[in-house]
Amino acid sequence: MVDLQAQHDRLQPELNNAIADVIRTAKYINGPQVAEFAANLSAYLNTPYVIPCANGTDALQIAMMALNLQPGDEVILPAFTYVATAEVIALLKLKPVLVDVNEDDFLINPSLIEAAITAKTKAIVPVHLFGQCADMETIMGIAHKHQLAVIEDTAQAIGAIYTFADGSRKRAGTIGHIGCTSFFPSKNLGCAGDGGAMFTSDESLAKRLKMIANHGQNIQYHHDDIGVNSRLDTIQAAILNIKLKHLDAYEQARNLVADAYDKAFHQHPNYVIPARVKQSSHVFHQYTLKCKGINRDNLRAFLQQHQIPSMVYYPIPLHHQKAYANDVVISGSLSITEKLCSEVISLPMSPEVTAEQIEYIIAQLKTFTSQNLNN
Repeated sequence: MVDLQAQHDRLQPELNNAIADVIRTAKYINGPQVAEFAANLSAYLNTPYVIPCANGTDALQIAMMALNLQPGDEVILPAFTYVATAEVIALLKLKPVLVDVNEDDFLINPSLIEAAITAKTKAIVPVHLFGQCADMETIMGIAHKHQLAVIEDTAQAIGAIYTFADGSRKRAGTIGHIGCTSFFPSKNLGCAGDGGAMFTSDESLAKRLKMIANHGQNIQYHHDDIGVNSRLDTIQAAILNIKLKHLDAYEQARNLVADAYDKAFHQHPNYVIPARVKQSSHVFHQYTLKCKGINRDNLRAFLQQHQIPSMVYYPIPLHHQKAYANDVVISGSLSITEKLCSEVISLPMSPEVTAEQIEYIIAQLKTFTSQNLNN
């Protein structure tokens, strides 16, 4: 799905030098490259505080701990998302409240949020799925009205730009009270292992996020709160410092791939292209079609036979997962989520996908439908 080797081959001299610098100094934990990366990412996002951590799941958990959410508090999130978003809520003995998403863009439907709010609701976690922002202006209005915290899950949309009705613009993850991201290798900005970060414009929240990520201490051996051990190691930070410089170019390349897919499958009877919302740019972490009138499993098998990878994000809704069957609150119908789980398929998407590969992928998808392999 993502040709990481090709990406790393192009950056190999820079990456080798950056990694060698870390090894030469032996500052593997909290070396200067970690602070340098936090400062560089802060400048890129135009937000004052970036707190690196070990992974995106930790980022979400630490964010909820920093907001002092208590067992039994309810947190609203989309039903159509990766399990990590709900996982940390459940781990902290909070209550995940699932609402449905929009059918065309896969993002949380803000018109359903208020109906899910109760006296126990304390936060909303919009997920910027597949590379574009949820309707943050509406969500922030609801949050302000009901005095709720907003934690943006921007693991799939780092770099996306949200435009407000007044024309002002902000990067994904910098609109809510806390933004969280992952640097898993296949992300748009990925390292060579695990990594994550949290963003905020609130100084007091930033201090608390940093403290919790560091065993609950601001001063060594003075533990003011219960925390966790969640660090971005220095080698990963050094790699991310290199790759951050290329992020905008990567996203431009991803959009060229998406444009080609859009053109090929626009108004196709069996493939529905993903909608692009007007208020957000799209950085295409994934390019996700909906299948209509064809058997998705057969399509995936056909693609595999022709050496084309594909993925289904996500095949089973959260409320159908064994681990969450009794631990989530379902707000209203989740029929769109259930429908999407049976229809979606993601195609290869990375800056390294060549024009020849795109042409081949498109041709094989069209061949499948022309042969009526839908049984």
